[in-house]
Amino acid sequence: MPHVYDGRMPTKRAVSSLLVTGWVVSAVGMTVAYLQWRAYVREVEERAAEAERTREEAALRRAGEERLRIARELHDSLTHNISIIKVQAGVAVHLARKNGAEVPEALLAIQDASGEAVRELRSTLDVLRSDDDPATSTLERLDELAERARTAGVPVTVDVKGGKRSLPADVDLAAYRIIQEALTNVARHAGPSSASVQLEYAAERLVVQIDDDGTAAPEHPPEPGVGLTGMRERVNALGGWLRTGPRDGGGFVVRAELPLDLAL
Repeated sequence: MPHVYDGRMPTKRAVSSLLVTGWVVSAVGMTVAYLQWRAYVREVEERAAEAERTREEAALRRAGEERLRIARELHDSLTHNISIIKVQAGVAVHLARKNGAEVPEALLAIQDASGEAVRELRSTLDVLRSDDDPATSTLERLDELAERARTAGVPVTVDVKGGKRSLPADVDLAAYRIIQEALTNVARHAGPSSASVQLEYAAERLVVQIDDDGTAAPEHPPEPGVGLTGMRERVNALGGWLRTGPRDGGGFVVRAELPLDLAL
């Protein structure tokens, strides 16, 4: 008996059209879902980044407030009291010499030690009150850094070799901090001395070297402190190389080589 189409059975063309339509609808639905998922992921990432920035800003603000609080406490207590000791010791030395008496060595030692303590405290207060941050701690301010050292009594020369150019931010900051710490150490520990700062912009690295002609000597190397440890940590984090120590002719040298290709 021949088959008679009654209009209720779908034709092959109709089935194919339905399949294509279903595929297109599925593809569009998947695309829309993927785009929505990507938008959601971006929003989550942006919120996380914003939250991290907010936490960092809050932490920096709290740290700044704490530095200022410590600076005020030091200024109001230690600096004042040590200054009084220095003045009184100076008066006693002056009166002894005026009266033709021999000035006791202990009194001279107190006068010298108190004067040095006042200078170190003022230097510490300057650091605590400083609002330097990574955005402003850059080699563009190297001349200002050298001038501050000169003001503190350390003659400083600066020599730049190679084509001066923009640096990766982490290299720029590390170089600035290394020079800053080295000059601070010269002012505090090297005795009456001068310092030289050399920068060399090489093709694949930045070389930073600070020399002084202070009291350090190979036979009496200074104990490494927090500052030198911090230098080494900065250099190691960038995959660089650091050498610190007394020079053969006297004085101290800090030399850091910071690779540029690894920091880009």
